[in-house]
This record gives sequence, C-alpha cells and structure tokens, in this order.
Amino acid sequence: MSEIFQPLPRSTETKAGERGGMDQATLEAVLPRARSGDAAAFAEIYRAFSRRVFGLCRHLLGSAEAAEDATSEVFLRAQRAMNTYNSALPFPRWLLSIAGNYCIDQLRRRRLEARLFVPEEADLAEPAGRGPSPLAGVLTEEKQRAVRVAVEGLPERYRAPLLLRYFADMSYEEIGACLRLPRSQVATLIFRAKKELRRKLAPAEKELRA
Repeated sequence: MSEIFQPLPRSTETKAGERGGMDQATLEAVLPRARSGDAAAFAEIYRAFSRRVFGLCRHLLGSAEAAEDATSEVFLRAQRAMNTYNSALPFPRWLLSIAGNYCIDQLRRRRLEARLFVPEEADLAEPAGRGPSPLAGVLTEEKQRAVRVAVEGLPERYRAPLLLRYFADMSYEEIGACLRLPRSQVATLIFRAKKELRRKLAPAEKELRA
C-alpha cells in the first residue's frame, strides 16, 4: 500500500484554489470499499485529496519537503484509521483533522510548546455560522498570492489555529483539542491572527486598487 503515497510533484505548489476533491456521490461509493481494505479505492481517495492535505501541511510546516513527508504519513494514518471514521462528519474535515494533528505534533517537536502557544487571556465568542472562508474568498491570482504570503508570514502561534479553522474547517473545540488549548484562547489567537492578516494585506489591497 505504501507505493500509493509517493511524494507529490512540485506542481502541487500552484494556485491556492486548486485543492482537488471528489464529488459526494463518488465519495460515498468509494468510502465503503476503502474501509473494507480495497487498496484501489484508497488510492482514489489519495489522488482526490492529497493536494489539499499537502497544502495544509505546507502552510503549517513551512516547506514543501516537510509537507511531502507529512502528506504520506497522514494518508498512512488515515488508512489505518478508516474503520473509526464516522460518516456523520464530512470526510475531508476528518482527513484534514488528521493532517492538522500530525503537523502540530511535528511543530511541538521542533520547539517547546510554551514558546509556540503563549497563554493569553480573553474570551471571544465564536462567530455564529461558519460562512465562507476568507482564505477561499479571494478572487484574483494577485490576491491569492498576497494572502498566501501574508499567512506564511504570521507567527506560528497564529498561523496554526487560523489554518485549522479556515483551511481544515475545524471547530474551535476541535482546534483546542488539537493544540491543547482552551476554547477561549483559540478564539483569541484566531481573532488576533485575522487582525494581523488584515494589517499585512492592507498595502496589497491599496496596490491592487491603484
């Protein structure tokens, strides 16, 4: 089965909107086969979602090389955990939560957890309704590039929860469990991340309007 999880080509580092995927009908047909151990079915899942997993891993880990290794490991873990998948949860969200947890574990190995996630005091309410992702809402290639650069320039303690929220579509509670943080602190970090992101994007917005 390991031959399925080959390193992704550098072409995966293309446009932010090219996330791959699989239509719901096809996914519903493939999942039972994958859960029963059908290697060909799981290979279809890999081809459909590997780009999206790679994108999240690259944003979190900071390099294509680390993301390639992480993507392979994430799919191996997903394969082993297929029997635990609950169809009440959207499959992409389940898969990206595995990726998010793995990448956070890798970041913890790089540095002390206390340095990466500094305790902060605040209690911000999670917005009602999930709404469209601001990371997915940019329409032009120039804006996509500006957003990508701005996100990569965020401090890791802000970048990780922001990406888990808007890229992996995880709830505040799920992010808190992943990062081992209380929900209130997750809300604070995401609030500050978006504030910093807006600050970074302001010059690019002015330039695009010019």
